[in-house]
Amino acid sequence: MPVQPYIDQISERVDRLLLRHEELQRVNQLLQQQLESMRLERDQLRQQCLVARQRLDALIGQMPAESQEPEA
Repeated sequence: MPVQPYIDQISERVDRLLLRHEELQRVNQLLQQQLESMRLERDQLRQQCLVARQRLDALIGQMPAESQEPEA
């Protein structure tokens, strides 16, 4: 096999690999952004749940205590 066509083939493969690498880097960056967005949303939902739980606990604390009289 002559050297020049072999070098051309290698060059084409390297070019394709570089393009694929750049594409994967872009995809990875987008996925990282989505992950951070999901983390922020998760943290906000956790905070909302905590606030709701505190409100419920406060409401339960305001309820009159039930009498513990045994029924006949």
